Amino acid sequence: MSAAAAPLAPAPIRHAFGWSLTMSILLVLAGLAAILLPLVSGIAITLIVGWFFTIAGVLHLLFAWKTHTTSGVLFEILLGFLYIFTGVYLLFHPIYGLVSLTLFLGAYFLFKGLVELVQFLRIQPRHGSWWLLIDSAICIVLAVMIWRAWPTSSIWVVGTLVGISLLFTGFSRLMLTLTVRKALTV
Repeated sequence: MSAAAAPLAPAPIRHAFGWSLTMSILLVLAGLAAILLPLVSGIAITLIVGWFFTIAGVLHLLFAWKTHTTSGVLFEILLGFLYIFTGVYLLFHPIYGLVSLTLFLGAYFLFKGLVELVQFLRIQPRHGSWWLLIDSAICIVLAVMIWRAWPTSSIWVVGTLVGISLLFTGFSRLMLTLTVRKALTV
């Protein structure tokens, strides 16, 4: 049966397919941009993390007023100030923050690679599952590359490696999305 004569999937599935395809393409494009501009993307990542930490700190301070125990209030206030201090430091010293984030990025890639390996082992007999194994292997290799090059190459490694990860995550998501589309039209 040709693709034109194939029965159409229900509307929610077609809608989800469209979003998944769009997200895949955007991830690939973001990955390419990060690879081409590693210093810019590394500093951008540091600034984004800085803003997240600052906002999380403010939220912890606000939550402290909702806590009903003295120790809970003190804990939330201390945690809030720690988040704010870290976030403001990253915002005002993005290059130094980039060196620290490089280490955390290595841990992230290792954890992501291991989680995707477990996901692959859980869904292994299904069509397209090996894309998870490829993504897992790439993430683990990236973690090793980060730790071996740290701290001297922190300036370019974060943007480049995040770009590579985004590129392959987008590509594997694209392949899984197309596999689902093919399965729905058969």
